Amino acid sequence: MKLAMIGFGQAGGKIVDRFLDYDDRTNSGIVRAAIAVNSAKADLMGLERIPQDNRVLIGQARVKGHGVGADNELGAEIAEEDIDEVQNAIDAIPTHEVDAFLVVAGMGGGTGSGGAPVLAKHLQRIYTIPVYGLGVLPGTDEGGIYTLNAARSFQTFVREVDNLLVFDNDSWRQTGESVEGGYEQINEEIVRRFGLLFGAGEVSGDQEVAESVVDSSEIINTLSGGGVSTVGFASEEVDLNTGGGLLSRFTGDGSGEDDLDAANTTNRITSLVRKAALGRLTLPCEIEGTERALLVLGGPSEYLNRKGIERGRKWLEEETGSMEVRGGDYPREKPEVAAAILLSGVTNVPRIKRLQQVAIEAQDNIDDIQAESEENLEELVEDDEDELEPLF
Repeated sequence: MKLAMIGFGQAGGKIVDRFLDYDDRTNSGIVRAAIAVNSAKADLMGLERIPQDNRVLIGQARVKGHGVGADNELGAEIAEEDIDEVQNAIDAIPTHEVDAFLVVAGMGGGTGSGGAPVLAKHLQRIYTIPVYGLGVLPGTDEGGIYTLNAARSFQTFVREVDNLLVFDNDSWRQTGESVEGGYEQINEEIVRRFGLLFGAGEVSGDQEVAESVVDSSEIINTLSGGGVSTVGFASEEVDLNTGGGLLSRFTGDGSGEDDLDAANTTNRITSLVRKAALGRLTLPCEIEGTERALLVLGGPSEYLNRKGIERGRKWLEEETGSMEVRGGDYPREKPEVAAAILLSGVTNVPRIKRLQQVAIEAQDNIDDIQAESEENLEELVEDDEDELEPLF
């Protein structure tokens, strides 16, 4: 699937930057164009791979390149005001070569949280190709204002995109990590999962063609209907160049190695599918009730077989209760077999309910503090007997 990626805000820009790095490392060809939009000049300068001409600084008249300070209402306003500057960069994208837009943003900050939904709405109005969002939720320890921003942005972002893919920082933080190191690891986890998912079907001239191809239409159909999506992932290292070949994908008789026979190959695949679906999802949720799902198995062709993929797909149908479960393989010369599962239209998501509850409490606290602050200021400024008069 070929994507035009637009990173909005600091987190969005860094993730798109990492996608370009992934593209170079794996030759996946999923990023057809990459743009970064921000109100903070320093954040744009810190990017490494997005071309300078594709870095758009907005809000210069109002914030002078210093960011919006976690004020996502201001972020939305300056995105509206400077949308033409963003469009100028988008105009250079050959949209006839693109399957979809992917707007990437952290939902807890100011610029991306406020601006990404504005951009998505703008793209929906102009283009006919799908517009997807990739939103990153802040950790619960990042503070009430970021949780409030995320809750409000989430509601708006879901409404403006064809589907919102969500990644929850809370599920991926590790104890003892530095802030920078933690975000680096999280961004790598994001591109690893979504890279396998979107990379399926993009085959260069020297790559082996999949037996059961997952092309862009399969992904688009899985994401159709809107709502919220999450991705599961599991992988297992294997040895390359151990023989097998195409025949082993069906019979397992290619090399005589135990770990390449048909039964072991099938069992490995079904085990990975279970781990991916029941392990750490990008957004933790109950998978039962999922509307649509897509299974992608990637790895050396001798470690993939149709029987394993069909068994994995059938198991997913039973677990989710969905009759729209698609699946296929993605041959690639990497010493691992990996399963990526896209669960689209999930609704039983306790994390979102907790996020909203904390956001409501944060909003109430902010209102109370503001009212108390105004009273305290009045007590400080006014004299007790009201004998003084202000100058004007």
